[in-house]
Amino acid sequence: MKTFKDLGVHSSYIKGLKELGIKNPTEIQEKTIPVLLKSKTDFIGLAQTGTGKTAAYGLPALASVDSNLAVVQTLILSPTRELVQQIKKQLFKFTKYTSEKIFVEAVYGGEKIEKQISRLQRPTHIIVATPGRLIDLIEKGSVNLRSIKTVVLDEADEMLSMGFKKELDAILNYTSGTRNTWLFSATMPVEIQKIISKYMEPDAVRVSVNKDSVVNANILHQYLITSIEEKTEVISQLLDSFGEGRGIVFCRTKLGVQKLVLELKEEGFSVDALEGDMKQNERDKVMRMFKKGTLQYLVSTDVSARGIDVNNLAFVMHHQLPENLEYYTHRSGRTARAGKTGVSIALILPSELQRVHEIQRDLGIKFEETTLNI
Repeated sequence: MKTFKDLGVHSSYIKGLKELGIKNPTEIQEKTIPVLLKSKTDFIGLAQTGTGKTAAYGLPALASVDSNLAVVQTLILSPTRELVQQIKKQLFKFTKYTSEKIFVEAVYGGEKIEKQISRLQRPTHIIVATPGRLIDLIEKGSVNLRSIKTVVLDEADEMLSMGFKKELDAILNYTSGTRNTWLFSATMPVEIQKIISKYMEPDAVRVSVNKDSVVNANILHQYLITSIEEKTEVISQLLDSFGEGRGIVFCRTKLGVQKLVLELKEEGFSVDALEGDMKQNERDKVMRMFKKGTLQYLVSTDVSARGIDVNNLAFVMHHQLPENLEYYTHRSGRTARAGKTGVSIALILPSELQRVHEIQRDLGIKFEETTLNI
């Protein structure tokens, strides 16, 4: 097994990694870091969520910064406020023991733009941003990206499925020139391939982890046949069966989330909602409680759960199977992160069995039927 030293990572960063409990590189880090440290290249990394992509691009991005130049040199785009905040926090922790000061700023919706404009007037080397808020800042003339050397598209497929195609096109056009583009994605839909062919060099280095499956191999996939009327009772019994285990239940609609949360709260479960009608401060409060472990379960829509990165989730549950195949990948990827195992359980009606077979075939995974043995 290779070490971070073998990959060319500076000892000061290795010290910061050790303090975070990151001792050995993951596969995506092992394949990515040496390439990005040694060469100025466009880069495409295909790997599931939870495989350590932030360090894979973050360490080379930090190493490429000239701290003597008080200009923005790297731009990292990510789909959600939560992910942006988390990336900034991780980069800050990586640099704890470095001699030079590298300044990272995060910009995202849900916070007053004036605050962010004020922070960007300080020396800034790396900006981590959601696409929508970055466009707002560009249009106001409040961000200077003329010295950008690297643009990182993190969770690129999630950004596209959340409707950020127009913003990504605008940002990539705005930053065009001598910059390198590093794209990381769990899946490779047609729209991602269009971005690659339009904005990246044909000889871009490509790295793929678990080529045969876009879904984490450490996830056990199960389905349980039930009826619409029995679903809440079945979920209650499944939650009981996990004991102290924490997890997320996915619903397709905001109304579905609200209804299920009320029903589970009545049963005495430590549960709360994450859905699109919530105010940002309510959303932040729920996420803080969930990350700290004071809240055991989340019930969420697909879009609201984007960017949730909470370790040690025992399971995800699908109140209904998603319509979009990629949503199954992203839902399941909330569990079994950082080398751990997890369970993905789908509650289906008898008529939906064919859909299970389709997901198996298209994603190259195997479902097991389970029943309530309680």
